[in-house]
Order: sequence, then C-alpha cells, then structure tokens
Amino acid sequence: MVGGGQGAFIGAVHRKAMALDGQFEMVAGALSSTPEKSRASGRELGLRDDRNHADWRTLLADELKRDVSERAQLVCIVTPNFLHHPVAMAFVQAGFNVACDKPLVQTGAQARELAQAVVKSGVVFGVTYNYTGYPMVRQAREMIRAGTLGTLRKVHVEYHQGWLSTAEETSGNKQAEWRADPSRGGPGGAIGDIGSHAENLVATVTGLKLERLCADLGTLVPGRAVDDDAAVLMHFEGGARGILSASQVMAGVENGLRLRVSGTQGTLEWHQEEPNRLLHSPIDGPPRVLTRNAPWLCEAARRASRIPPGHPEGFLEAFANVYLGIAAAVRARETGQPADPIDADFPGIEAGVRGVEFLEAVLASAKSETKWTPLR
Repeated sequence: MVGGGQGAFIGAVHRKAMALDGQFEMVAGALSSTPEKSRASGRELGLRDDRNHADWRTLLADELKRDVSERAQLVCIVTPNFLHHPVAMAFVQAGFNVACDKPLVQTGAQARELAQAVVKSGVVFGVTYNYTGYPMVRQAREMIRAGTLGTLRKVHVEYHQGWLSTAEETSGNKQAEWRADPSRGGPGGAIGDIGSHAENLVATVTGLKLERLCADLGTLVPGRAVDDDAAVLMHFEGGARGILSASQVMAGVENGLRLRVSGTQGTLEWHQEEPNRLLHSPIDGPPRVLTRNAPWLCEAARRASRIPPGHPEGFLEAFANVYLGIAAAVRARETGQPADPIDADFPGIEAGVRGVEFLEAVLASAKSETKWTPLR
C-alpha cells in the first residue's frame, strides 16, 4: 500500500475491504508523506521492518530486488490525488498490478498516458469506484442490459453531503485540507471528489456514452479555493438526457448518493443509504421493491452478496466486491487462465480515463461562455 497511514480515512477502508474475504495479505507499505510517520504507521499495522518503507520509491526499489515468489502481487494507491499519476506509472512500468483510488489522475493527458502504459505492460489495473460493488447496483445494470426499461430516456444522479458546509479545511481536518487544495486534490473540488462517483455510477449502470454536457460549478463557503457545489446537464448518444448534482455543502446530509434511470418501459431507483433495495416501477404495473440476495435476482447480484436476505450488507462489503474482482483478474493473469467475467467484475483503467475526461469537460464548460462542451 502507498498512502493510507495514520489519520487517513480511506486507507483503513481499503484494508478492511481487502481483508473481508481473506484474499489479500498486506506485506509492504509506504504509508505516509514523511518517513517518520510512514514507518510509525507501518509498525502499527504489523509490517516487518524490512518491508516498512519511508517513501514509495524505496518501496518500489525493494520489491524489485525480491524474488518473484515473495514480491507483492498488487499495489494499492490511496494517496492524495496529485500523487496517483507518478506512483501508478512507476509501478505499472515495473510490471506490478495496481488498484488506485479515484479520480485516477489530474489530467486527461496523464490518464491516457497511464492507460497506454497499462496496455503495454499487460498488468491488471483497477480503479476503486466502490459503489459499483453493491449487489443492487449490479442488479440494476443487468436489468438495463436485458432491456427491462426499454429505450433509456432520462438519468438523474445526485451525490450530496454536508460535511464541508463550514470551512473544515482551516480547522485541522486532514481530509478537508488536501481536498480543498487545488494542487493536491484537483481536478475540481466536489465534482472531483464525489461527482466522479456519480459519473461512474451512471456509466456503469446505464452503459450510456456521454456526448456533451453543460456545467455550473459554485463555491458557496467563502474563501474556499475549489468548488463545493456542482450541477451538470448531460446529453448522451442516442438521445437520452441526464442531470448530475454533486454538493458537499448540503448541511445535515450524510452520504446522499441516489440514482434514477427511466426508459420507455419503466424506471429504476437506488439510494446508497438504503443499498439493499432497488425500486422498479414498470409502465404497465405497480412498483415493486427488489431486495438483496433474493433468489430471483441476476447471478451478478447474488454473487455480490455474502449473507442471506434480510441481513443488511453495506459499504465495506461493496468495496470488498471490487477487490474480489481485482483478485480474480490477478489470479487469471498469473495462471494464464481466463477469469469468469462475473467474478472479475471491477472498474478498470478505461473507467478511470473516462472519469478524468468527464471532469475536464465539466471544468471547461463551467469556465466557458458557450457552455455546451463536447466529450472527447
């Protein structure tokens, strides 16, 4: 692991998710931005001294010296965003499989360069858009693929939080500090931090390709250097329309990620805070609530569940499903045997590139007088 040391929220989430199914063992790390804190973090997590490193370059050099049988099989990058590109590029070029937090990198050019390196090296590369791991998200995706909603017409996604309703970045909050610093958190503020999840959720579930967009970004907390509120109108190939709203200044709101997709034959609706339910409203009958791990769900949704219906599963389990997919792909690469597509289900480098290009288009549109901005 690179990053994710003392005081880092997301590093602990990644480690817990990877540990949930017993598929991973953490063997080495460079866990923080200073040598002292990095090593202290590693000691707390029980890393051996010879694999507990002061910085990621030392980690990489040490792993390359080791026999292949002892070498790490996956490198997990959970640093602030500005470090994603150099760290990921170095490990990919050295032949390591990588899981990287989102957004993938800071610019479209960096994303495309990294994608080319992944193809050249042949490594497995996952981007941890963790909401794609929810069973009922996968159920929605498969229902849309099967034509249950008919021709898609309208998509509405919102991701609302309230934790940055005040200037947390000036009060010693480490997570707020780097996210509100354009040099470390970019591209964008709320649009990059949570709007990137909203974009990925739409693309994953609907399969729609974004054609052009019109964006409005706002900074509602005085003195903040990045956007904290965003609204995006979206036109998709084929004629469907969409609205994306991302805000971190909705006071009192916790983690309000919601998706609604409507077609000619009905609508699906999913809320992250009640993730075990999917509402299906067909055009020719009453609404019905589908629940996690019910026997009539699709295979992809049922395999993403661990316990019987009625027992709630949530955030960590969804995150763990992404890592199960990455593990299946890594094993397939090592054995030369193709992975079951349902098992190896995770967002790859293409999703990361698309997400960064979306953020660039949003930022360009928000600054433009023309407003409607085509995607690449």
